[in-house]
Amino acid sequence: MTTAARHRNGRALHATARLTARADGRGGTALPVLAGEGPLALRRTRSEGAEAAVTLVGAMSGPLGGDHLTLRATAGPGTRLAVGSAAATLALPGPAGEPARYDVHLTLDGDAAVRWLPEPLVSVRGSDLRVSTRAELAPGARLVLREEQILGRTGEAPGRLCSRLTVLRGGRPLLDQETAAGPGAPAGWDGPAGLAGHRALGQLLVVDPAFETTPATPRMLGELAAATPLAGPAVLVTALAPDGLRLRQLLDEACRLYAW
Repeated sequence: MTTAARHRNGRALHATARLTARADGRGGTALPVLAGEGPLALRRTRSEGAEAAVTLVGAMSGPLGGDHLTLRATAGPGTRLAVGSAAATLALPGPAGEPARYDVHLTLDGDAAVRWLPEPLVSVRGSDLRVSTRAELAPGARLVLREEQILGRTGEAPGRLCSRLTVLRGGRPLLDQETAAGPGAPAGWDGPAGLAGHRALGQLLVVDPAFETTPATPRMLGELAAATPLAGPAVLVTALAPDGLRLRQLLDEACRLYAW
């Protein structure tokens, strides 16, 4: 039964995907757990060197209103992991007007290094999605995390999108921020002090112990993107753009400057 059929029958979908990376003892990274449900299908793809690569493949449409999707990933000590997705994620409305949830939980142990680079999330008109990403890092871990959000398809008003990113390092908060856009968001979200009419927003977070000895410096990356060092070995790049293509260009430039 497809996700849409489940909703026509009044049933929301709850699905969880799990990924565990472990050092294989030969200088590489093994994936002893790689399991998905519903629209969350995980596939190992071509790897380079010690890094294991995983792609999230959308096996169904979604998330639809009422769905609750969860993705849990753990990178053990000494692992190298890159996670991407095969296509953009579309937040779609459900028949009952209920919000959907999409939760991502990342755990990085020891000196694990993870590049989390999914394709954009598109907020479709009439949808209501709550996104939560929580990353917990050991002090020696490294993380590159990209988020891209597109508010509405071409010529379309967006749905409601609430997004929260929480990062802890050694059990202490490194970053905790929340954004909201679309119908029902706080007044001014699309005004001059907010998105100023732009429909593509994103950020790139790089956590690297190397910043402890050589901190990143604040700088502008074009007119609508800025790099801000955090109170820890990390830098956060935030960007606005008129479309997803320009947003990706800005974040790719940031990745070349700050990521390994």
